[in-house]
Amino acid sequence: MALSNASTLSSKSVHQTHTHSLFSPSLSHQPSSSLVPAKTHLRSVQPITAVHAAEPAKNPVVVDKPLKKSSSPLVPAGSGKWTVESWKTKKALQLPEYPNESDLESVLQTIETFPPIVFAGEARTLEERLAEAAMGNAFLLQGGDCAESFKEFSGNNIRDTFRILLQMSAVLMFGGQMPVIKVGRMAGQFAKPRSDPFEEKNGVKLPSYKGDNINGDAFDEKSRIPDPQRMIRAYCQAAATLNLLRAFATGGYAAMQRVTQWNLDFAEHSEQGDRYQELAHRVDEALGFMAAAGLTVDHPIMTTTEFWTSHECLLLPYEQALTRLDSTSGLHYDCSAHMLWVGERTRQLDGAHVEFLRGIANPLGIKVSNKMDPKELVNLIEILNPNNKPGRITVICRMGAENMRVKLPHLIRAVRQAGQIVTWVCDPMHGNTIKAPCGLKTRPFDAILAEVRAFFDVHEQEGSHPGGVHLEMTGQNVTECIGGSRTVTFDDLGSRYHTHCDPRLNASQSLELSFIIAERLRKRRMGNQRLLF
Repeated sequence: MALSNASTLSSKSVHQTHTHSLFSPSLSHQPSSSLVPAKTHLRSVQPITAVHAAEPAKNPVVVDKPLKKSSSPLVPAGSGKWTVESWKTKKALQLPEYPNESDLESVLQTIETFPPIVFAGEARTLEERLAEAAMGNAFLLQGGDCAESFKEFSGNNIRDTFRILLQMSAVLMFGGQMPVIKVGRMAGQFAKPRSDPFEEKNGVKLPSYKGDNINGDAFDEKSRIPDPQRMIRAYCQAAATLNLLRAFATGGYAAMQRVTQWNLDFAEHSEQGDRYQELAHRVDEALGFMAAAGLTVDHPIMTTTEFWTSHECLLLPYEQALTRLDSTSGLHYDCSAHMLWVGERTRQLDGAHVEFLRGIANPLGIKVSNKMDPKELVNLIEILNPNNKPGRITVICRMGAENMRVKLPHLIRAVRQAGQIVTWVCDPMHGNTIKAPCGLKTRPFDAILAEVRAFFDVHEQEGSHPGGVHLEMTGQNVTECIGGSRTVTFDDLGSRYHTHCDPRLNASQSLELSFIIAERLRKRRMGNQRLLF
């Protein structure tokens, strides 16, 4: 994977292979020892030549004023020389206001000295895999917590989420007969954008909770003050999470021979658990046939798996502090994760987040709602991927089933007409959030399923490739989304509602959805095969 050896944040990356499979051999890649912080001090950085700077955008938009701490002149979107801190010349939304600037500076300088969490070579391999998904030759499964928390950080929770992703990928690969790219919303998905900077309870108004790496979720004044020290704890938790994921991915836990053992205990005797066991036994039979034919099942391709990490690029000071110059390629990589995405609330063409992302070489995601104008999407892709490199851009659509059928075709046509290569992915979660009678947020499983079906229908209609799904989900037996074959009702929500932000699919619902998607992939595959004869 992108995840390599288990014992430490190893300097070995195991993904320099083009074998596209759920289980891939661990060929090591030794990154250069001069993978260094992109700068030494926040206030005395030297300009760095752009490595992904776009050509000047058509009809550029200029913001009215810079951030308080920046004296640099404003420049049009996507133009000018990129540096690791050129985002400070742009208007930055959703960033916290820290009360003590010197404390913030001290923390960021400390993080700059920390080792990278991921390596550039791993991110490059993920980009290659995503390029295959853009061409319809692979499928992206991206999932994990809405927001990771300090309180629920445990080896069991990490294992259970990893395990359900393994199960889902096995189901999808079996149905689609194509590689499944597994990317977790893990090891860094802390910060959350908020629609309102404040929340009010019983007449008391406090700053909104923005994620454990920024402030606390307890509704009191002290907890809601942004604390830069939380970034150090977030770094340590992300590094520890990735360390355990590396162990699971390469230490035998993800071996194909264990496919029958991945079922979570509480799902074992459910309808979806039974369906999974039936599939797992068929895989076992195939492995037995291979062994009888003299094909070894001890090959690394059968005993390890590729797995990558991702999160929303939101807290820009933290992302900048973990940006490194890769001496093997001469490019800058944000080494906090293999893949980052820009959210619906921070994807302004002239904004700070787009400015930062255009200069890093990681694969990037763009969250897109029904509010996205086709021309704006084309301009945004041009800024972030001026060289039209396959695998660089993943467009993650989140708009509800009805809007998906109406709006997505226009986006696909605009991108196709511009000649841009992207990976189209469905996020069926964010467009389907409702408030239950008890006051808790929830998401109906039927609405999630309807949006996935609409996504596949539109791509079939447009002759384009449905490249993957992006899910908020967990391996825990929670009751946060209503519906599914093991029906969760409104009355059930309060029994195991553990999310720190938005409702997640539980393991049974996630597995059920994967079977439905796998059947759709199977039908698409069979249809394509018929066209060949």
